[in-house]
Amino acid sequence: MTLVLALGFGAVIGVLLGLLGGGGSILAVPALIFGLGLSMAQAVPTSLIVVGVASAVGALPRVRGHQVEWRLTAIFAATGIPATFAGSAVGRLLPERALLIGFAVVMVVAGARMLADRGDTGTACSTGSSGINWRRCAPRSIAAGLAVGFLTGLFGVGGGFLIIPALVLMLGIEMPVAVGTSLVIIVANSAAGLISHLSGTNIDWAITTAFAGTAIVGSLIAGHFGTRVDTDRLQRWFAYLVFAVAAYVLVDAILLR
Repeated sequence: MTLVLALGFGAVIGVLLGLLGGGGSILAVPALIFGLGLSMAQAVPTSLIVVGVASAVGALPRVRGHQVEWRLTAIFAATGIPATFAGSAVGRLLPERALLIGFAVVMVVAGARMLADRGDTGTACSTGSSGINWRRCAPRSIAAGLAVGFLTGLFGVGGGFLIIPALVLMLGIEMPVAVGTSLVIIVANSAAGLISHLSGTNIDWAITTAFAGTAIVGSLIAGHFGTRVDTDRLQRWFAYLVFAVAAYVLVDAILLR
């Protein structure tokens, strides 16, 4: 039964990653803890494997379609990878209850961001036809990269719910390119986070393989049919689901543990 649940949860995560370029990973850790019975220490590296692999597969068609802004990817990775190790170190010092409460807060923020964003391209760093004003926008990219990397290491999330708004609203990147760029950044941060969590971690490889396998399939299918889906409506309903799961995590952390 556990493997069946892993297959189902993985498919959902993969589809959401393929369609939205992030956000789906915010449900991976709760699914692993409450759905499959893993501890937080097991769920975080397992989530990083699943999210990283699914994002890599989902990014491939975007890379082939030239829908990745590589300079922004480099900035996010250069700042996010060291921050990922810092987040992992902090996470090892905190009790599981504190991590779950913090994770619930992050989920609420993620849901709020999803409701606030409507896919409109921002102009804060845009220079029109010439592209992005790097001098103006590099500091914003560095700050966003640090935040995403730290959360990846601390909670095992990909951070797409922060990356997409940063790319679209702050930097003026078109949504298709933002999704592709986000997926590549998530791969880099997830790999760094996994390395930082491997020491002394007991990973259930049967669950991880089942989860990751269907996540890959879901991501590929979503990437192929993504242009035919109303992603604004999907993102809105997904935000409501995130709020509901956050409430459950918070109640469990405060009252049941």
